[in-house]
Amino acid sequence: MLPADLNITPSTETGKLNVMHLKRYWNKSILKREGKLPPGLFHDEWAIDTTLLKVLGLGLEQTMMFVYHESPSFEQFETWITAVSGNPDAGKIEQFNRLVIGGKNVKAENQTENDVLTADDLAFWKENGYVIIREAISKADSEAAVSVICQHLDIDRSDSSTWYKVHPSKQGIMIQLFQHPLLDKNRNSPKIRRAYEQLWNRTDLWVNTDRVGFNPPENKHYQFPGPRLHWDSSIKQPMPFGTQGILYLADTAANQGAFTLVPGFQRVIGDWLNRLPEGADPRKQDLYALGPVPIAANAGDFILWHHALPHGSSANTSALPRFVQYINYEPFDYKETAEWV
Repeated sequence: MLPADLNITPSTETGKLNVMHLKRYWNKSILKREGKLPPGLFHDEWAIDTTLLKVLGLGLEQTMMFVYHESPSFEQFETWITAVSGNPDAGKIEQFNRLVIGGKNVKAENQTENDVLTADDLAFWKENGYVIIREAISKADSEAAVSVICQHLDIDRSDSSTWYKVHPSKQGIMIQLFQHPLLDKNRNSPKIRRAYEQLWNRTDLWVNTDRVGFNPPENKHYQFPGPRLHWDSSIKQPMPFGTQGILYLADTAANQGAFTLVPGFQRVIGDWLNRLPEGADPRKQDLYALGPVPIAANAGDFILWHHALPHGSSANTSALPRFVQYINYEPFDYKETAEWV
């Protein structure tokens, strides 16, 4: 229940950007920063919050960090949005505002035109919980995106002595780089989008604005910092359907810090949880005993996986760094499990 002394802005109130729910999102974020909102109070608004950021072309973490560090006024928040990601697309705003006021999702299901995933791909997905979309983007776009990352980090791809520089954008192997025209082009790859549409069996999906990754080889001064095998969502059963994806921007061998997952675990996770000793924390189990597999693939290939699979990066024992971009599509009405397990 909302504390009596708090007034939360209604979702329909807008500012200069004419985006509904934006002022409410800012209002909630400031109150949360000040410790005035009970945990989980607005969990049912998570989907609308994250879709809002997709409409604006903002990363979740970068937005949270700005609000928490700067405590901006709403006017300052809107100014920051346009400075970081430009003016929002008018068509996306119109579509989003209709959803906010209770408009129906326009779902187009069971379409086969321009399908990317074959019957064999879909059978592989059902069995293994992941699929690889080959040549999801061109080699030229892959190379260009790598150059963007190198320029951002001030490193030389061909000079290993530059790979380990300290940089404010580095968070382990995650790089806080969200906005760039080339990264947006990759996010909007028709092949990537269509693959997601096939798996969700609907076309009303929204793409997120996520980070990129840079995983250099281990040496005597640098060891792989993770993330190791984990889940990014609650695994309370039954888990709702959910997806995640990673785009290889350079050829990546199995020992090159390759993305790693446990194939087929989406089919057995419930039984595995039931077999754990009473009170055991599933996230503290030896997930590597479950049989993880590193996924080797080429520049431009996209790995799409079911979010029930334990997954993570791996130590890079090769001579070359790994470059990736994280991309995911979800519908507006996606509901995450409220209870975190």
